[in-house]
Amino acid sequence: MEQQVLFYILAAVLIVVGLLGVILPALPGLPLVYGGMLLAAWTDGFERISVITLVVLGILTLLSLLIDFIATAMGAKRVGASRWAVVGAAVGTIAGLFFGFVGVFVAPFIGAVVGELLYRRKMSGNDLGDAAKIGLGTWLGIIFGVVVKLTLGFAMLGLFFFAWFF
Repeated sequence: MEQQVLFYILAAVLIVVGLLGVILPALPGLPLVYGGMLLAAWTDGFERISVITLVVLGILTLLSLLIDFIATAMGAKRVGASRWAVVGAAVGTIAGLFFGFVGVFVAPFIGAVVGELLYRRKMSGNDLGDAAKIGLGTWLGIIFGVVVKLTLGFAMLGLFFFAWFF
């Protein structure tokens, strides 16, 4: 019985950390949420959570992984970003982890701007205004992805709790 309580606590911690991971890119977000839900279902002997529910939750988790890539690329493409800007945003995202919460949101923008400026310097010239516009578009794509993943995360929680209690 004590072991079961520990597993439920661990499942809850995984879910909470996973939801934080949707915002903080160092953590695998919704895969952690899914892992917590799977652990809770396993601890319960799969009595309340069916295989169908777990499959649906797994599909939503996989969808969240696709959103990570698609949202950034869509934001960048919409404003005409080069591959350098997208790579810069990715590098900025990783670098931002070392600068705390603010770094996580500011560094992808800076990375996209620097990447675009490097690309433009290599191609023809340096236009800070256009690079900033592209950086903003890329950053907005990242923010859109976070919002969609949070929505998916709360949908997963709703589905899980509905299956658990009803």
